Amino acid sequence: MPSTPASKSFYVTTPIFYVNDAPHIGHAYTEVAADVLARWHRQRGEDSFLLTGTDEHGEKILRTAVGNGSTPQAWADQLVHDSWLPLLDTIDIDNQDFIRTTEERHEKNVQKFLQHLHDTGFIYRGSYEGNYCVGCEEYKTEADLIEGEGEYVGQDVCAIHSRPVERLQETNYFFKLSEFSAPLLDFYEQNPKFIQPESARNEVISFVRRGLEDLSISRSKEKFDWGIDIPWDDSHITYVWFDALLNYITAIGYGEDQANFERLWPASVQVVGKDILRFHAVIWPAMLMAAGLKPAERVFGHGWLLVGGEKMSKSKLTGIAPAQITDTFGSDAFRYYFMKAIAFGQDGSFSWEDLSARYQSELANGFGNLASRVLAMVKRYFDGVVPAPGAYNEADLQVQVVAAKAIANADAAIEEIAIHEAIASVWTLVDELNNYITVTEPWVLAKDEAQRERLASVLYTTLEGLRVLAIALAPVMPKSTAKLWAALTEGSLGELADQPLSESANWGQLAAGVKIGDLDSLFPRIETDDEGK
Repeated sequence: MPSTPASKSFYVTTPIFYVNDAPHIGHAYTEVAADVLARWHRQRGEDSFLLTGTDEHGEKILRTAVGNGSTPQAWADQLVHDSWLPLLDTIDIDNQDFIRTTEERHEKNVQKFLQHLHDTGFIYRGSYEGNYCVGCEEYKTEADLIEGEGEYVGQDVCAIHSRPVERLQETNYFFKLSEFSAPLLDFYEQNPKFIQPESARNEVISFVRRGLEDLSISRSKEKFDWGIDIPWDDSHITYVWFDALLNYITAIGYGEDQANFERLWPASVQVVGKDILRFHAVIWPAMLMAAGLKPAERVFGHGWLLVGGEKMSKSKLTGIAPAQITDTFGSDAFRYYFMKAIAFGQDGSFSWEDLSARYQSELANGFGNLASRVLAMVKRYFDGVVPAPGAYNEADLQVQVVAAKAIANADAAIEEIAIHEAIASVWTLVDELNNYITVTEPWVLAKDEAQRERLASVLYTTLEGLRVLAIALAPVMPKSTAKLWAALTEGSLGELADQPLSESANWGQLAAGVKIGDLDSLFPRIETDDEGK
């Protein structure tokens, strides 16, 4: 089974998010994906570390703050404490750190990094004129622009934000990105899994082959001053992306805690939205190469969440707050739905109807009802005590085969960052157990005393199947699986978090004679608006 060497931690990152507005489900989607990966590797028994955070510098933040009658720092503080940190609780994220780019540990070590690149000749002073998108905090080439529509007809607009770009002419400091076209292409060839999915890899390679231009990494304070000072010239501040990308190493000790930095870097997986893939797959590794550091092991560019055919956006009124979903369906259903219903790496459409249908059929009826039925039958037929199984027949052994295959296939899928495939693999055991109960008919066996041993074998098999499911689904649905684990084991097997995935399908871990606990409905029925009318 694939695993990471014990000496190397599994380090996964999300992008750090702009604090110019409150989070929507597009942000939550990224957070949950990274969290599932981190929890899965932790369930393997690995030292797993998840980093997330907020990007708080730049012109966009300054304009938003001023527009709301605030200062940039006060605006950032308010949104972080009122919106971004609560998001992590809303969707049950188990992050090991939360980095803010306004923290001293980040700012001072960004300056150390910059000074090093300046001292080694990778940064120079020069002039530049170009089209700048404030929304992207990025200069745009002509290929990045489209013709505006509506109020912007006749103007060039950013293809991502659909807003006009600004023509800027500045004397700034530049990073010699153009020197890294060949080194990057060599790196991509030597590390074919660095950029995923494959479609994203091909796009990035094609972009780099066209040749790279040097990157402006500063803005004059005459323009705006919300950022980190360039260490050798305090009349300039650091370009927001050159600042923001460094969070992945400043959070883990770059510049001050070498031991922790070496424990975690290079990152195992950096999860990003496809719209910021180039920054992470081109600029970021070039920065690291210039500093003599290894790039991350993998960068995964996931697709967009679409609502009504459009990318999730507050400005287009398609943004949905995560709490709008979790308040009704719960955080486990939120996590399951977005990880299972959308192929990770592709765009996916969200609809309330699909969410509701999957909640009812897959979670309430499929998994939740399975758990409730099994535990209820054990209480009814064996006084709530785990029965001792007799000899296993072909149907029983088939459940064991499906369980082992589900774990192996799911683990292999996670190795490829195919989270949807991993869950689908685990779900084969849910379906197998439901079918097994239908075929074996334990309620019929219970009526015949001569079938007592067979009934025990059937219910023990279903209990063991639920034990495997609790472990395998814990990274995806931590709350419901914790409830199930508590009811199944009553503490007899230790904590759920301590159960190694690689051993989860080893049959016979539940001890006969152990009392099971009570289990409330894992996924309660939800009343819809039109019921009762």
